[in-house]
Amino acid sequence: MLSYLKTEKYNLRREAGLTLKIGLPVIIAQLLQMSMNFVDTVMAGNLSAQDLAAVAVGGAVFMPFMMLAAGILMAVTPVVAQLVGARNFRDIGINARQVLWLSLFLSIPIFFLIRNLEFVMHFLDVTPAIIPVAQGYLNAISWGVFAVCGYMALRFFNEGLSATRPGMYFALLGVFVNVIGNYVFMYGKLGFPELGARGCGYASSVVGFVMFLGMLTFTMNYKPYERFDIFSSFRMPDWPYLKELLRVGVPIGLSSTMEVSMFALVSLLMGSLSTIAVAGHQVAINFAAMTFMVPFGLSTAITTRVGNAIGKGTMYEARRRGYIGIFLATFFMCITAALMYLFPDLIAGMYTQDAAVREVAVRLLYMAAIFQISDGLQVSGYGALRGLKDTKIPMFVNFVAYWLVGLPLGYYLGIIRGVGPQGLWMGLIAGLTIAAVLHNLRFYKLTRRGYENKN
Repeated sequence: MLSYLKTEKYNLRREAGLTLKIGLPVIIAQLLQMSMNFVDTVMAGNLSAQDLAAVAVGGAVFMPFMMLAAGILMAVTPVVAQLVGARNFRDIGINARQVLWLSLFLSIPIFFLIRNLEFVMHFLDVTPAIIPVAQGYLNAISWGVFAVCGYMALRFFNEGLSATRPGMYFALLGVFVNVIGNYVFMYGKLGFPELGARGCGYASSVVGFVMFLGMLTFTMNYKPYERFDIFSSFRMPDWPYLKELLRVGVPIGLSSTMEVSMFALVSLLMGSLSTIAVAGHQVAINFAAMTFMVPFGLSTAITTRVGNAIGKGTMYEARRRGYIGIFLATFFMCITAALMYLFPDLIAGMYTQDAAVREVAVRLLYMAAIFQISDGLQVSGYGALRGLKDTKIPMFVNFVAYWLVGLPLGYYLGIIRGVGPQGLWMGLIAGLTIAAVLHNLRFYKLTRRGYENKN
């Protein structure tokens, strides 16, 4: 019995280590992606208020399309992870080619849509003078859509094989290219004209191509991948494989879009309260977004580890790996919750010295401390479900949690009842908590049979 307990303790420690090893590069890559947005904002702000507003508005209408595409392409991670567990090397290579086709099919409509979004900005009552500048930014960034989607397809494919470091390295490269590209195109250096916000879009497109070519070169030349015959022959789109990717991926894409849209709409509703409310909300949500990158990165590792176990046909192991990952994500969020609760003034002071803004931010950071745990549980639980390729029911859960509970409750408390920013955040907490509970209950239910058979 003692020997068994020691072995189990070792296995738990080993699994936790593997999850962190896979997840840490994803965390860093996501933080680097966030830093690119920060660089764009700062460099546009140093040009003019109009350029800054154009980049902000253009990015806001562009992001939902890319979130949808990213979610759909993310399907390749659990698909490949299960194939690795089953040691089905042939289908691994086929899925690599098919997800590249899928990235192309998604890129074409996105390319044309984002080049014709003036009507959306008019509908949102964007200041008329900003609209043509923002559309210029979108026209420029549209040229990089094909490369960005191709990069995401290859990145998610590699993550399914537990190869997460390349995404981190190429994201770091992207940060440097982004700074240089913005400097050249936005400010008109090295003989180029000063393009302002449009130059920021062109720089982002260049970054997309650099990262895609880097990931493509790695995937083509990494020797362990030779057994998959990824690029040994040309293969046309194959509907059965594409159908599987779409079956798993479309719900992921819609779920991601629903979650991001909930936070975006809360930000817009803050604008109906006051400028101070918007600024305080931005401080709190920005810090919460950075801490969220840790459980988000771990959720990718959870998907891969659970998928590997399912491919081997061991539901008990899938359950164990899932819960270890969920524990790690939630444990980290408990730490960040404690930091937000104990040091909200210090955190708010890093962003602003305005007393009124800091007061709002501190109140919201107390609330952010509450939803840290819910956020960690929901994203890690959803990652475990992705490893099972169970994405349709979680999509409906997110719809109910975010759009039928979170947003209406936040609007009712914050706007109608006059509670203000804290009322809107009560809606966020409710939505995230419902998603957290239901995702984890579903993972428990789906893996219970394997646990019972083991015992």
